Amino acid sequence: MRAIIQRVSEASVKINGHKNGSIGIGFMVLLGIEDADTKEDVDWLSQKIANMRVFSDENGLMNKSLADVDGNILLISQFTLFASTKKGNRPGFTRSAKPEKAIPLYEAFIKALETLLNKRIETGEFGADMKVSLVNDGPVTIMMDTKDKE
Repeated sequence: MRAIIQRVSEASVKINGHKNGSIGIGFMVLLGIEDADTKEDVDWLSQKIANMRVFSDENGLMNKSLADVDGNILLISQFTLFASTKKGNRPGFTRSAKPEKAIPLYEAFIKALETLLNKRIETGEFGADMKVSLVNDGPVTIMMDTKDKE
């Protein structure tokens, strides 16, 4: 499982011209799911994101979490995070999980974050053509991979 976490002052997603989800301060998270992912990946990554301290404290240091700033999450499924660019110029996506595997893990991820943060998670729509807008605050952008736990 891979995630791109961006600290935002605002973010939203539109599907077919209609706003599907939006947040103010918080994280816009792009989530990629591969065939090898399991519930353990969901648990580890959701825990890390919910508790990540990248919001400024009174001294300007990144010491506050989402809960500390009453932040929210906009979660977007993103199969292209597992693009292979080894051959040619057209990326391949064979590592990305098929919908029958990815959707239950995506839904489990939403539920895990909602439980950890005790609030609704805003989302896009799995497999939809989405238009995502955000204002990256900082900018702060962090990539995490459950198979490479740095």
